[in-house]
Amino acid sequence: MHTYPRFETEETQNITQMALPHIEIKDLNVFIEGQHILKDINLSIPNNSITSIIGPSGCGKTTLLKTLNRLVDDGKGVEIKGSVLVNGEDIYAPHAEVTHIRKKMGLLSQRPFPLPMSIFDNVAYGPRIHGERNKAILKQIVEQQLRNVGLWEEVKERLDASATGLSIGQQQRLCLARGLAVKPEIILGDESTSALDPISTQTIENLLIELKKDYTIVLVTHILRQARRVSDYILFVYNGEIVEFGKTEDVLLNPQNEITKQYVKGFIS
Repeated sequence: MHTYPRFETEETQNITQMALPHIEIKDLNVFIEGQHILKDINLSIPNNSITSIIGPSGCGKTTLLKTLNRLVDDGKGVEIKGSVLVNGEDIYAPHAEVTHIRKKMGLLSQRPFPLPMSIFDNVAYGPRIHGERNKAILKQIVEQQLRNVGLWEEVKERLDASATGLSIGQQQRLCLARGLAVKPEIILGDESTSALDPISTQTIENLLIELKKDYTIVLVTHILRQARRVSDYILFVYNGEIVEFGKTEDVLLNPQNEITKQYVKGFIS
């Protein structure tokens, strides 16, 4: 296995000191049907920040993201070694409860998947699953989360309408509201604006920047311009390994590894 030179400067060595890590990944290796997909991943992801995972297609970006909410478990022939700690709790420990873990993670997929029910019920779905039955509290939750994603004024007169009637940009914001309604700690995004028009993309990006004051956000993106716009930190993954990690401007404007330089210049896709 190739070992890439560590991206070590005094500034990046102090990242953990500047912002407390919310997620810590230790000696993580993921095998899928015998293929070594993620290799010796060690990483601390700071709290109240946006970390973007970048890298060429097939490098392991989405697999790494899915290890954070254990969705990678859902695949066939998956073997996982190492640990992922969220607030010090190893989510891969034998006693770890998957439903509890996933409740901590709000997930935005590449395309929005509203539930086949009303706008109101989409947002109320999570709280109901977790035991909330008080109608007044559910109404409060729905309004607050729709306001949080800038959707309330657009839909407040048609909360009983089907969510599938919304535009794709509105559906993605609704899915974000649905995720926030269960009070997660972390927001994960898997190329969550790739299916959106430029205006909807900007809306989602602005929302994520606003939300980072309350959440740790980890995004997979293949768009370097987007990573630069929204990210506090960049993680460059290549061939299943971490090649470089640091502040966004450092990684994109002054990369320390030759492979990172080639990727940022567009010579590797």
